[in-house]
Amino acid sequence: MASAWLTPHLVRLTLGGPGFAQFEDRPETDKYVKLMFADPDAHIVTRTYTVRRVDPAAQTLDIDFVVHGDEGLAGPWAASAEPGASVRLMGPGGGYAPRSDASWHLYLGDLSAVPAIACALESLPADAVGAAHIQVDGEEAIVPLTAPAGVEVHWIVDPEHAVEGLADEVRAMSWRPGDVDVFAHGERESMKALRRALFDERGLERGQVSLSGYWARGRTEDRFQAEKREPIGQIL
Repeated sequence: MASAWLTPHLVRLTLGGPGFAQFEDRPETDKYVKLMFADPDAHIVTRTYTVRRVDPAAQTLDIDFVVHGDEGLAGPWAASAEPGASVRLMGPGGGYAPRSDASWHLYLGDLSAVPAIACALESLPADAVGAAHIQVDGEEAIVPLTAPAGVEVHWIVDPEHAVEGLADEVRAMSWRPGDVDVFAHGERESMKALRRALFDERGLERGQVSLSGYWARGRTEDRFQAEKREPIGQIL
């Protein structure tokens, strides 16, 4: 295991070892694994993370963790992980890859969605066109992303993380003609606002949009996962 801090609140762990032989890669750019941890009561809990990169030759995979001090389980563990540490994981799963028949591509998210957005951007053909709009709390959260020349990357620095921030970007942006392929993932209430902007206001169809909440403001991970089965947790 190796670690590298990308920003003051984002650390990348490179995982490898004999267990890599059991990892079956997938073609999706939002592929994810479930990491297993013990909570303070010694119960096993899982946390879901996007796989940022798989290196079959080196037999490693990279996972980026958002770290906010001692908050949560996975973040503090990743912040202090040292070579030789181990973690159990399940997966991967996945549900999205850029559509090759789309006229243009649109990516919308916050820091939690950056690994999946970065993977998608890197997978696009050189002649792809579109835009990515990413909402972050401060300038220090911005990380370099590789994208085709025709795909513009916009960072929205918003310390308040306004719920309508990404939706307002969709309303204000210059809308390209043709069939758009949208990937929109991040904070739950922001995704609900995007649902209205994309479907009700822009008139998109369900098959054009991958839309999901990765987390919810004011909720623990366990509560957030439980609420997915309740009306408050429904995005679509």
